[in-house]
Formats: sequence, C-alpha cells, structure tokens
Amino acid sequence: MIPDHVHMLVAIPQKISVSSFMGYLKGKSSLMVFEKHGSLKYKYGSRKFGQRDITSAQ
Repeated sequence: MIPDHVHMLVAIPQKISVSSFMGYLKGKSSLMVFEKHGSLKYKYGSRKFGQRDITSAQ
C-alpha cells in the first residue's frame, strides 16, 4: 500500500459531469489535507495535489 495514494469507486449522477465532480472532490480534499497537515503547504508550495488530467473511462 502507498500511504499517500487513494483509489475510489464512486457513482456520479448523470446530471453532474465527471470533470465537475473531480474538481469538487480535489478541491475539498486539498482543503482537508492542509487543514489537518498544515506543514505540507511548505513542502508543496503550489498547494495542489494530484494529476492535472482527468479522463473518463467511458
């Protein structure tokens, strides 16, 4: 297991795009990480996590 890696299986309603959902999820998770682990903002100065590209498996 990789301690800083997450896999999720989610059901997204059809009225919400995959990219919109992922943007929301990434934004909220970043806020939670920096709230609990504030020192990470000095290691990751851009305050961004994850991949840049999001693709659909459809």
